[in-house]
Amino acid sequence: MKGILVVEDDPQLGPALQRGLTAEGYRVELVRDGTTGLERALTGDHAVIVLDIMLPGLNGYRICSALRAAGLTTPVLMLTAKDGEYDEAEGLDTGADDYLVKPFSSVVLLARLRALLRRGTAATTGQSVLRVGDLWADLASRRAGRGAVEFALTPKEFAILTCLLHTPDHPVSKEAILDEVWDPAYTGGTAIVEVYISALRKKVDAPFAVRSIETVRGYGYRLTPREQP
Repeated sequence: MKGILVVEDDPQLGPALQRGLTAEGYRVELVRDGTTGLERALTGDHAVIVLDIMLPGLNGYRICSALRAAGLTTPVLMLTAKDGEYDEAEGLDTGADDYLVKPFSSVVLLARLRALLRRGTAATTGQSVLRVGDLWADLASRRAGRGAVEFALTPKEFAILTCLLHTPDHPVSKEAILDEVWDPAYTGGTAIVEVYISALRKKVDAPFAVRSIETVRGYGYRLTPREQP
């Protein structure tokens, strides 16, 4: 059974997370520095990585960026004492899937972890491959691409893309995306959707000189059929 990797150097919080998650039935590996955390994330078999930002050796931003550069798509939940909007955006820009500010309740943490685990392992039914123009997403394998070029998407980016692919040429509100992709325990606003849409455009549109993800001002986003020149 795949477990959870916790990279946290706080001498009280780290062991507390390990005890709490173990009590919930998870297999937990605790690492207390960034260098070892990166090594274990790359070589271990984990379903989710819980990653603190302020770590000795390598900080969480650098670890997450290195993991995504290496092609590792394991969901990452970042923990931090920072609570600024730009701090959150920086964490998500490096490839994190979710962001939790300390102090947090165990109820919220467990809900976020369940959501990440569910998105990573959920079986799909019905139509397996969604296509709009030359843009596609395989729901069974959780792969996506444009033409013959495959993207490296985080679980949340993939979920947002499929949300838009389900309703081509029709606007989808930010609230609808939030309800579809984020766990009900999430209490933040829709600004987080804008952050992820920006990251998604950099992967699915910008490299191909197309603009398929359109902004519907004051409402949300629409996916239109576009093909690379």
